[in-house]
Amino acid sequence: MRIGIIGTGNIATYLLEIFSQEKHTECQVVSLFGRSHEAGRQLEEQYGAVFYTDFQAFLQTSIDLVVEAATVEAAVQYMKKIVENKKDLIVSSIGAFKDEPFLQEIRELAERNAVTIYLPSGAIGGLDLLQSANAIGGLRDVRITTRKSPRSLGMEPIQEEAVLFEGCAREAIERFPKNVNVALLLSLAGIGSEKTMVRVIADPGIDRNTHFIEAAGDFGEMRLEIENMPMPSNPKTSYLAALSIVSTLKNRRTAVRIGS
Repeated sequence: MRIGIIGTGNIATYLLEIFSQEKHTECQVVSLFGRSHEAGRQLEEQYGAVFYTDFQAFLQTSIDLVVEAATVEAAVQYMKKIVENKKDLIVSSIGAFKDEPFLQEIRELAERNAVTIYLPSGAIGGLDLLQSANAIGGLRDVRITTRKSPRSLGMEPIQEEAVLFEGCAREAIERFPKNVNVALLLSLAGIGSEKTMVRVIADPGIDRNTHFIEAAGDFGEMRLEIENMPMPSNPKTSYLAALSIVSTLKNRRTAVRIGS
């Protein structure tokens, strides 16, 4: 499988490192697209993937699938063109789907073009359970409490933990577009962004991002807590989020799939 990546940052670099190893020859990153000439040329020189600043030229390369590893704005800007060019797509900036009409438009466009859009599980788990629990509408309550260090949230240092936000997932992603993608992903797997409740806490006493997920419905109850190690090169990015993209790529064409 030949892969193109939008973005030249932390996740793009990690994917290039992983798939340049011989044991991962089933996936090959051949093209990069971004705005930073310096970062793009450096990655091109180091890993051999050709760097483009012209998006149409990037799309016309031999790629089978595009990985968006940039920003919400970039995902929104380029998603339609990717789907119209019949390329499968992995979206890491889940916040791009906070607008319900846009999500519906992209879903219909993908169906017309026989394209698959993958939303990796990112820094959390339990998505299969939520989808199963809501298969016939029996999921009633979904909550997530996200606890991060001030540094991870891009804040100035504080002395005591502080609750920064309490509300629904739609409002949370607008307030913290780079930090609570997991909340929107939960809402897409479950009962929607208006009903999925979110709490964001800044805690100076931790060095790992934690997510505590609670759900209840006809199936019973779920409580799931994840403590994520940050990527060494960027404390704002969960290592598990990067691994979930690798997993999605490697399992895309497997004959036997686990879960939904």
